[in-house]
Amino acid sequence: MSKPLEVLLVEDDEDDVLLTKEALKDSKVIDALKMLRRQPPFENAPVPDLILLDLNLPRVSGREVLKELKADPVLKKIPVVVLTTSAADTDIVKCYDLGANCYITKPVDFEQFQRIIKVIDEFWLTIVKLPRLEV
Repeated sequence: MSKPLEVLLVEDDEDDVLLTKEALKDSKVIDALKMLRRQPPFENAPVPDLILLDLNLPRVSGREVLKELKADPVLKKIPVVVLTTSAADTDIVKCYDLGANCYITKPVDFEQFQRIIKVIDEFWLTIVKLPRLEV
């Protein structure tokens, strides 16, 4: 039996968290940088296979999280899907410059949002071959 894939959702909007969790069913919502650095209480947290990253976070911007992830020789291998409300060209370019694997603007409509999460799930967690990382 294969290990289930782990997805890290970095999102500050509780409604979007609930929508994403409902769409993915088994997603885990945690503090990204603490988890990836194995800081308490995440010393034994699983390494995510995919990161869904919002740009508009309250304490550390999603851009900063992306920059730190892609600067790390091990963590940079984890695909990062930027899933945010911003459709600004400057945000899109900056995220790709920082190493984002794709950029998706969140739709406002629940059904469209759910469809996008299902497409992300199907593509990144079913079709794509992801590396298994040990951190």
